[in-house]
Amino acid sequence: MDGQAIFGAIEAGGTKFVCSVGTDNSIVATTTIETTDPEETVARACLFFDKMRVEMGCIRALGIGAFGPVQIDPSQSNYGCILETPKPGWAYFDIRKAFMDRLAVPVWVNTDVNCALLAEAKWGAGEGVSKLLYITVGTGIGGALMHDGELINGWSHPEMGHMLIARRKDDVVGFSGVCPYHGDGCVEGLASGPALLARAKAPLHTLAADSPIWELEASYLATLCLNVMMVSMPQKIILGGGVMQQSHLFPKIRKNFWQQCNGYLNGGISESALENMIVPVALAGSAGALGALKIAAHGYLNSSTLR
Repeated sequence: MDGQAIFGAIEAGGTKFVCSVGTDNSIVATTTIETTDPEETVARACLFFDKMRVEMGCIRALGIGAFGPVQIDPSQSNYGCILETPKPGWAYFDIRKAFMDRLAVPVWVNTDVNCALLAEAKWGAGEGVSKLLYITVGTGIGGALMHDGELINGWSHPEMGHMLIARRKDDVVGFSGVCPYHGDGCVEGLASGPALLARAKAPLHTLAADSPIWELEASYLATLCLNVMMVSMPQKIILGGGVMQQSHLFPKIRKNFWQQCNGYLNGGISESALENMIVPVALAGSAGALGALKIAAHGYLNSSTLR
């Protein structure tokens, strides 16, 4: 690699781990493994990094963009630990320590959504935009905010998927939501991939674009976008994740968003502007890995004593 430093990256999702190696701005090699129990998943991921070290030499550091909730504050004693999660076996698992012990390299951890936003802001759909909202819709729903190049976190990272919203009266009878904490009371319970599957009882790619289920989905996601808009006023909203591969959702979301605004934002936004304001990801499946490479490189270069 012409003397360039090599870093490792993991986009650690509830369904799969995407493991990559590369420089601070490009992916050189990648593999995907199923997310099973923590010990097996970590072991299989480390086999990939061990192989890459043989082929490419030293891996300087590892960045992990993890499903949440996860402790992302380096000043806390449990930095890098998965927190309370319904994912069996993963609650309170110290994912940072597990990889640090196994690979003997410094490890930095953030959320998968924050990492994806970092990449989209640098190289993708958010390039040149100072105030961004990123929402991913897949196994769960997550969100991240960036203002003037800085991720917005508080005592923890944002948990937009658990924003409480009202269930539509025309939602499927008997559907009680999939969130183990809020049932059908939050966005994730109503609009995540598993929520769609529970209603459809069929693979999502088999649903016609005019299925009523997609109208429900668009309405709930528009509500989430509008609620966060009213709080933070981003200039662009980027939507990613497996569910958003259904490109026909975007015009439906924009239409619902405008209807729900009901004229309130007319002074700053026009309906026609939404096509360039509510947009798909530009980096497709590579955003999370590129963002994880970025935090690994930044951490290594700026805080190499953090072990």
